[in-house]
Amino acid sequence: MRTGQGAVAAGMNEQAGAALVAALGPGVVINLAERADRRAEMAGELARLGLAVDGPAVRLFAAVRPAEAGGFPTIGTRGCFLSHLGVLRLAREAGWDRVMILEDDLDFVPDIAGRLPAVLSALEGQDWSLFYGGYGEVPAGERAGAGLVRLDPAAGVRCTHFMAVRGPAIGELVGYLEAMLARPAGSPEGGPMHVDGAYSWYRAAHPHRLTLAAVPPLGVQRPSPTDILGRPWFDRVGLLAPVVRLARGVKRRMRG
Repeated sequence: MRTGQGAVAAGMNEQAGAALVAALGPGVVINLAERADRRAEMAGELARLGLAVDGPAVRLFAAVRPAEAGGFPTIGTRGCFLSHLGVLRLAREAGWDRVMILEDDLDFVPDIAGRLPAVLSALEGQDWSLFYGGYGEVPAGERAGAGLVRLDPAAGVRCTHFMAVRGPAIGELVGYLEAMLARPAGSPEGGPMHVDGAYSWYRAAHPHRLTLAAVPPLGVQRPSPTDILGRPWFDRVGLLAPVVRLARGVKRRMRG
């Protein structure tokens, strides 16, 4: 039973989670069925905001595990691309006007509940099409409100662990990514590629679609063995795997 400050903090976190879903849309967590470790960690992250991974506001999406690379750099790269395309198709078919895409290695920053009100308030009223709550390097752009940056359409954004797509951009992206699948690798028009690159190509081709990013980020990638490039040898060796997991946990706690 929560009492005192704990109950107040829990209430604030739940309000922040509800506001996040209202602003960015239903959440969809991309997760491979065999990655129960990431599924559990993602459930813990969502619980911090009063959300459940299988609740009414957030659902799981079974990540695609293709049998071959099919023109992509790796099998994992293709799977990530197809998984994002699957989420966008889901949003289009469900008639959602926005969708929040969460990859299962997302960690919300420690102060997300305190920062969300200002960021979401700045986001409200802006005719945005793509929003990045997390990314690789800090993207360059013009300030667009408290904690928000308006990105140049030509500026690429690396990583897709925490993002949202809104309005007509959902359907446009479905068609854009499907067209990429139909082209050969290396096509000057845009063929199979990492999905973060595909989003950047779409943005460059649709400069009228506003992209905003939270700066500093609201979420970062959790230290975790990757499924994009294949697991390194030290994650596959039975005796070493627990040691590696412990080291990643320490790194995660040190980060905040």
